[in-house]
Amino acid sequence: MEPVVDAEQARNLSLFRPLGYQRNSCGYCKSEDGCASYYTSSLAVQPRHYEELVNRGWRRSGTLYYKQNLQRSCCPYYTLRLEGSAYKSRKDQRKAINRWNKFVLGPEYIRKAARLCPKTREEKKHRKCNFDLLTAVHETEYSNVKRPIDPETKRALEPAHRFEVNFEADSVSQAKFNLFVKYQTKVHKEDVSKWKTKDFERFLCSGIKRSPANANSAERKLGSWHQCYRLDGKLIAVAVLDLMPNGVSSVYIFYDPDYEAWEFGKISALREIALTIEGAYKYYYMGYYIHTCQKMRYKGTFRPQYVLDPETYAWDPLDGELSDKLDKRSYVSLSHDRRQAANPTEKDNTEAADSEINDEEVSLFALNMPGTMTLEETKAADLDHWPLLVHGSFFSMADLRGWEQMALDNPQSVKGIVAELAAVLGARMVRESAVVLFD
Repeated sequence: MEPVVDAEQARNLSLFRPLGYQRNSCGYCKSEDGCASYYTSSLAVQPRHYEELVNRGWRRSGTLYYKQNLQRSCCPYYTLRLEGSAYKSRKDQRKAINRWNKFVLGPEYIRKAARLCPKTREEKKHRKCNFDLLTAVHETEYSNVKRPIDPETKRALEPAHRFEVNFEADSVSQAKFNLFVKYQTKVHKEDVSKWKTKDFERFLCSGIKRSPANANSAERKLGSWHQCYRLDGKLIAVAVLDLMPNGVSSVYIFYDPDYEAWEFGKISALREIALTIEGAYKYYYMGYYIHTCQKMRYKGTFRPQYVLDPETYAWDPLDGELSDKLDKRSYVSLSHDRRQAANPTEKDNTEAADSEINDEEVSLFALNMPGTMTLEETKAADLDHWPLLVHGSFFSMADLRGWEQMALDNPQSVKGIVAELAAVLGARMVRESAVVLFD
C-alpha cells in the first residue's frame, strides 16, 4: 500500500476519530437518557473546517465534538447566529457596559476629565442619542483612557482602575486555573476536587488550530484563544473564543465571582460582538440555545438572532414564527413545516415512525437524524478514497482488508462506523479531512 496524502496536503486536513451515537443524561432537565448526540474527537481541526461544522449544528468541548439529534432529545440544542453589523442594543445591555465603564473610571476621574477635556454640545447630544458599541467597549481600556495633566496635582489624571484586555494562547496558567476553580465552585457550586489542571487544559485549552503564533501580531487571528480581562493587574475574567474565517464563536466565559454584580455575561458578549465587527468576522455565535431553559433565554435578547434549521441548515429569525412554535413544541424545523403545509396528504414519517427505535442499537441511517446525509448520499461521497491515518501515514479506506464486502448500514463494521461519521460531518468534510481509527 502506498500513502495517498503528501506532507503538504496533510497539513491542511482535519482529523476525526469516530466515537459514535450515544444517549446521555440531560444537564438541563436532568432526564437520565434524554440527550442523544453523535460524537467524534480530534486534536487537529482547521478553523475553516470547524466553521463548516458549526454551520451544520456542531459544537465542541475541548477535543470532543458533538452534534445533537434534536428530534430525539428532551431539550433540543439550536445553533444561534447574529450578524455583528446588524446588532441592535437593548437598554439593559447598554446599562451593563455603562455601569462597568463608570466603575473603572471612578467619579473623581469623570468629574475632572469633564472639566479638563470638555466635550462640545454636539458631542454631548450625539452621545446621549446614540450608542456606539465600539466606543463603549474600548473607552475604559487603559491604553485608550485620556490622562490630561491635573493642574492641582501637576500629574496625569488617572482612572480609578487600570482595566486591560488582551488575547493569549488557549493555554493553562496558574492564574487562569485558580480563577476557573473559584468560578466553578462559587457560581456552579461544584466540588473543588473535581477539577485538576489537566481537566482545565482538556476542557478549555484543547481547541482548534491557532494562527498567528504570536498573540501580539496584527495579523487576523484564527483558531482558539483566551481573551483575558485584568483589573489593576489582576486576572478577573477569561473568555474562551474560537475565531473562524467568518465567525466568532463563544465557547465559555469564567470570571471572579467577586465581580458578579457587573454582569460579565453581557459585557463579554458586547465585547465579542465588537470583535466580530472590528475583525471582519461577520457572524457572532453565542453557542447553543435551548428555548425551554430560562437561563438560556438571555441569548435571544442580543438581536437580531437567527437559528439554524436542523434539516436544511438555512437560517431563520428567532423572533416571530419560530419563537411562537418553540413555545408549543420542543422540535421545530420551519423548512419541514413548510413542506408539510405544501403537501398535507404526504405522510410525516420523521418522528412518529422512529419513536420505538432504540437509538444505540441500530444504524444511524435508520434514525432519520435531521441534517445528516442519507445512505445514498453517503455512498456518493466516495468513502473508498477517504484518507485513513495509520502510524503517521495516510492510506485509502479501500486498502482495509475486507472493505468491499462490508455494508455501509452495519454499525458494527468498520465501514458502517466510517459511513456514520461521514453522514454527520457532510460531503465537504469528507473531501477535506481524514479519519483516525487505530492508535
